[in-house]
This record gives sequence, structure tokens and C-alpha cells, in this order.
Amino acid sequence: MPTHKLDPTKWVDKYSDYLFNYAIVRVNDREVANDLISETFLAGLNSKDNFEGRATERTWLISILKRKIIDHYRKINSQKGQAEVRINYSDSENTGDWLEEQVADTFDRTAEDEMENTELGLAILECLDQINEKHAAIFKMKTIDEADTEAVCKEFNISPSNLWVIIHRARTALAACLEKNWL
Repeated sequence: MPTHKLDPTKWVDKYSDYLFNYAIVRVNDREVANDLISETFLAGLNSKDNFEGRATERTWLISILKRKIIDHYRKINSQKGQAEVRINYSDSENTGDWLEEQVADTFDRTAEDEMENTELGLAILECLDQINEKHAAIFKMKTIDEADTEAVCKEFNISPSNLWVIIHRARTALAACLEKNWL
């Protein structure tokens, strides 16, 4: 007999922030993370009859999201070969094929790119000064200084789940600020 029951009408309110934090850490792209969460909810609705109740709703949804993230990376990796150029060559000494992968050259930056990166960095710092002070400090320590979760939680006397809620709120506030002031 199942110990847990599903209530899809409350999924967005109850789990979207948690799922977003889980996804954003793994894909590092807001739009992709939101798409993966939507796909997770849709897959959950489509397979809700298969839910056996041996796990909580949240755990079950996370397991679906994990598979969606894996599928996302499989899709990206399967497309890598499509960025190749095959060249047939023939000269007086040799004949053959040349396979060249088209990849962005990280050394091919213009002065405009460098200036834009500098401007973005300054805009981010400006926006960090405009958001909640505690959220900004936690965001800087975790994201910019790359401190581990345990250290941040200990420093600010918060739980790991609270940390991810604060990081999500800081990212949301930063995105809104940057959209308003930089884009």
C-alpha cells in the first residue's frame, strides 16, 4: 500500500524552487533549467499512474528531473559531431580527407568582447550592492569565492536547503537588476 500520494495541483507551488535550484547547479542556464522543470512536471503528470508511493513526491520528481538532465547532456553530446567539416584534399604527394571540428577559438577575442566582459563584471558588482545584503554576501561566498556548502552554512548559520533558496533569490534579483540596468 502506498505511503505517499501525488497532488499535481500543488507541484509548482511546492517544488518548483527546489527543482530549479537542483537543475541550475547542474546545467548553469536559467532557460534550460526552466525547460527541464517543465518537462519534469509534464513527465510526472504523464506517469502519475505508475507512482508506487515508496518515495515522497519531491524525491520522485527529482528522480524524473535527474533523467531529464541526463537526456539534456546526451542530446548536447550527440550534436557535437555535427560541428565537423570534412575536407577532401589532393596535392602532388598526397590525397585524403581532413576532418576539422569547428570550435570557438577562446583566443579570438576582440577588444569589444573584453570591454563588454569588464562592463558586465562591473554591472554584476553594482547589482550585488543593490540586493539584500545577506543574500549578496552568501551569493558571493558560494558562487564567486566557490566556498563549499558546509562552510557557507556554518558561516551564516543556515541549513543547506535555506542556502539554495537564498542563492535562487539572489540569482533572480541579480537577473532582474542586470536586465534592467545592463541589457
